[in-house]
Amino acid sequence: MSSLDAALGETQALMEQALDTYLPPAAGPEARLHDAMRYAALGGGKRLRAFMALQSGALFGVDRTALLRAASAIECLHAYSLVHDDLPCMDDDDLRRGKPTLHREYDEATAILAGDALQALAFQLLSAVELHADPFVRAELVHRFALAVGHAGMVGGQMIDIDSEGREVGIDTITRLQRLKTGALIVFSCEAGAILGRAAPSQRQALVGYGQDLGLAFQIADDLLDVEGDPEAMGKAAAKDAVLGKASFVAVMGAERARAQAEMLAAQAVAHLDGFDARADLLRALAGLVVSRRA
Repeated sequence: MSSLDAALGETQALMEQALDTYLPPAAGPEARLHDAMRYAALGGGKRLRAFMALQSGALFGVDRTALLRAASAIECLHAYSLVHDDLPCMDDDDLRRGKPTLHREYDEATAILAGDALQALAFQLLSAVELHADPFVRAELVHRFALAVGHAGMVGGQMIDIDSEGREVGIDTITRLQRLKTGALIVFSCEAGAILGRAAPSQRQALVGYGQDLGLAFQIADDLLDVEGDPEAMGKAAAKDAVLGKASFVAVMGAERARAQAEMLAAQAVAHLDGFDARADLLRALAGLVVSRRA
């Protein structure tokens, strides 16, 4: 097992424990909502965004407990986005992480409410005084988070995605779509540790650049997996993009060019880390994993 595999495994275990602590127990008249939130957020996922937050914070000596809280906020937000993305009015998926999607396991109304609650919990975790004693640090985190996940980030990208279905769109539109829908939260995951660690502007910008290039490489790899991947290994359906007429890098560039582009972006991401020492080696290794993953 490589050091990266070991670190990712450790992150998955740590995040399962942290999320179990922060998610509400299934109790009271609203127990069904709590149970659905836990179904969406626990027991699966690669936790790559959490890994980025933990590793970026470690570069600046940020307290592990604070980083786990921030990473939990990121994972709650990511879980919310997947729950809503899977809804019949969006991508209408039946399988996620090898199990029924939330609206299939429960119902659409519960899925919508669980997603809403996970999003709210994410902001609750980031704004709590337990995260950082300095209110200005917390305010900046919340501000950057809101930009990453709202109309100027994830939600805006989802709108472009829906609007592009069945239409021919150019590479510029696809790049913007993915920078917002997928890339913005990845960038925040890389930047969060620098904000918490009060990093120098140049160091923070280096991590933003890393996240931007890695986010695009990640999405191209995702597009390739949709065409070439094994549904059983991925835990979700494959070949959905073509069926839905979705805009993707592979549809415009072809698989070979898309793969070359992903590899180039991964190399660019690593180059952004030149100013960091060996403590950034796991982030460097992650870039290689992102473009070579099979699930």
